Amino acid sequence: MEQTFTEVISSIPWGIVAPLLVIQGILLIVALVDWFRIESTNGPKWVWLIIILFFNIPGPILYFLIGRRNDG
Repeated sequence: MEQTFTEVISSIPWGIVAPLLVIQGILLIVALVDWFRIESTNGPKWVWLIIILFFNIPGPILYFLIGRRNDG
């Protein structure tokens, strides 16, 4: 049985999905801003950009835990 787009959208548990989307968006924006501002990272900077962009929630978290170089 085929569902219409409206039926699919209304069947999504938005109480769970919406906060995850907001967290993902915030992490992505903060990680990208930091990535642009920082001069060097642990490893190639371009690799961290790919990780941030393509690994949704874990990518920015990994960047802040492993990739960000804390000089100073």
